[in-house]
Amino acid sequence: MRKAFIEELTKLAKKDKNVWLLTGDLGFSVFDDFQKNFPKQYLNVGVAEQNLISIAAGLAMSGKKVFAYSITTFLTMRPFEQIRNDICYQNLPVTLIGTGSAFSYNTAGCTHFALEDLSLMRILPNMTVTAPGDAYEVKSLVRAAYKHQGPVYMCITKNGEPIVHNKNTNIIFGKAVKVADGNDAAILVCGRQLSNTLTAANILREQGIKCRVLSFHTLKPLDMAEIKKAAKETKGLITVEENLLAGGFGSAVAEVLADNKITKPLVRMGIPDEFPKGVGSQDYFLERYNLTANGIAGSVKKILKLTSR
Repeated sequence: MRKAFIEELTKLAKKDKNVWLLTGDLGFSVFDDFQKNFPKQYLNVGVAEQNLISIAAGLAMSGKKVFAYSITTFLTMRPFEQIRNDICYQNLPVTLIGTGSAFSYNTAGCTHFALEDLSLMRILPNMTVTAPGDAYEVKSLVRAAYKHQGPVYMCITKNGEPIVHNKNTNIIFGKAVKVADGNDAAILVCGRQLSNTLTAANILREQGIKCRVLSFHTLKPLDMAEIKKAAKETKGLITVEENLLAGGFGSAVAEVLADNKITKPLVRMGIPDEFPKGVGSQDYFLERYNLTANGIAGSVKKILKLTSR
């Protein structure tokens, strides 16, 4: 996804000299060509994330379209006050690019585990929150962020996730994309679990269970219409995310159901209320929390079992 991001940003920078890329001393192997080709549109502020946000705000107030890049945990937590006051309060066109979802930096330990970013960014007024599921969604959302007149947060991963969408798929803020159809259950996914979710749906289809799969690349604004439609037309909902369950995508879906007095079984998949312990690969941690194709398929069977009673 990092490659997709910089490729799309490069296209925009060629057309618009007001496009700026700021980084917190990261992305050198990825940004070398951008820095070389657009030296007056690139700034490395160093390991100073609070300055990163305030400089981005100042540039935006000067008419620039700013993309600020850093590791997710450092970008969303250390400068939270600056994000709130300098960017969101002023409603400035700054796009925050957080690299590394959940356990992408698995060997660095809990300081680098991006578990809270969607929850934190979601509570901020004026902030659009996105979590693309593949490189196609990344490119589409970067273009949307460029056109958007307000703050945007985007969580991307640093690994090569499979491409799910075709080139004709329309990706716009606040509109979920149906990638598989079915009326037995609906799997609502936000972020890089998109490929695993589609694999789970294919596994279940071979067993006679037809699942609707919806990619919610935008967590805020949330496509409430698709949630209500899925609740009406299927036996139950499963949400999948690589974020703490508290305040994340699953919580947002639960709020929609509660606010609209919709009584439909809901299973939320994500990280429980704990700091993950131990050392292992990204897959090791994801398997611990059942965030795999088989784990997702198991949750679908669980909810169908509940509805059959």
